Amino acid sequence: MKSSRRSFLTKAAAATTLTTMPFATFGNELVQAVDQTSKRSAPSDLQITDIKCGYIRGGHSLFVKIYSNQDIVGHGEGVDATPGTYHLVKMFGERLKGKNPLNVHRLFEDIRRGGFFEGAQSGMYVAVLTAVETALWDLTGKALNLPVYQLLGGKFRDKIRVYMDTALYQNRLPKPEDFAASAKEAVDMGFTAVKFDLDQANDPNKYDKYNWTASPAEIERMHDQMAAAREAVGPNIDICADMHGRYDAITGEKVAKILEPIDMMWLEEPIPAENVDAYKKITDSTSTPICAGENHYLAYGFRRLLETGAVDIIMPDLQKAGGLGEAQRIANLANLYYVPFAPHMVASFLGAMASCHVCASVPNFMILEWQIYFHKNPMYKEIVSYDGEMVEDGFIKLSEKPGIGVEINEEGMKKYADKNVPFFK
Repeated sequence: MKSSRRSFLTKAAAATTLTTMPFATFGNELVQAVDQTSKRSAPSDLQITDIKCGYIRGGHSLFVKIYSNQDIVGHGEGVDATPGTYHLVKMFGERLKGKNPLNVHRLFEDIRRGGFFEGAQSGMYVAVLTAVETALWDLTGKALNLPVYQLLGGKFRDKIRVYMDTALYQNRLPKPEDFAASAKEAVDMGFTAVKFDLDQANDPNKYDKYNWTASPAEIERMHDQMAAAREAVGPNIDICADMHGRYDAITGEKVAKILEPIDMMWLEEPIPAENVDAYKKITDSTSTPICAGENHYLAYGFRRLLETGAVDIIMPDLQKAGGLGEAQRIANLANLYYVPFAPHMVASFLGAMASCHVCASVPNFMILEWQIYFHKNPMYKEIVSYDGEMVEDGFIKLSEKPGIGVEINEEGMKKYADKNVPFFK
């Protein structure tokens, strides 16, 4: 049909040329316009045909592709609560086949409501749904030729500020001077904010393996490490610390109090996620900002945290909290309480850029997590396809490409794939 249209228009152009030169471009312009017009069917005719997935990091990183009848493919990622979820992905795929992927919110609700008795409130169910929902946004953006942030209502900013998680893991028993050197390295790389881990399972001063109460020597060690980092970078660099929910409330209070003179950006998850009232007790006891949320799911999971003022800053993980639409709902809910939105991010650059679209779309964005592994581990460059630099001077430039702007590179990922799970089959 394309060739016959081209033939007709070309002949028309030739005939016109013979009669009058000023109109000689008439047919050529039409031929060019036909060639430039998308031959895909209308977006309303889009249908999901399949979902396939692959895993790396022992199953803790899930990547999904959603396929359509118009050869448009959406990419998404889920983290942490994803080991052993291959058949959950396939079950979601069966529920979505034949549906129009442009109805992102409707499909999200269909799967969420359909799983009320299957664990749809949190955990693995929501983490997998997050990857699927993200891929739906990517597919929709490509079908409509729009970046995801535009589908979310537009952008407040063109670039996203990130902080460097130094991954100076405590199992190596780092000293205060190690904290200082790591902080300085991050600043030299262009970052204006740095994060450290304070929990140390093999600290010789621990009471025992299971006791969540930190000893005085442990608390002193935490203070000295963060003080060294502050001294190394000066007062104008943001520094924060993560306790990974591994302590009790009294320890959280003591650590927050002793860190007050250091002027922290935040103290992250001093206690486990479940007890909102305990969080409020810590937050009320200190001027050190308390941050939590990476282990909360869906907007429901943030409601009481915000209503009671239990935390100062929220940090949902946008690769497991419910997806990009749900992340925007969480951010907008926080905005009603004037609470900053600072997402947790331990994903690939696909997840990072997906998070950036949300961060650009909300007014109360504060900062996004960034990992040292992007600079140290070549895997993270091999497993995705993208244009330009990942990060420059502590900022990620928001992609203007249709969809998310970053895609899964199956060939690059293959050698890192979990060998016990089918790989995109």
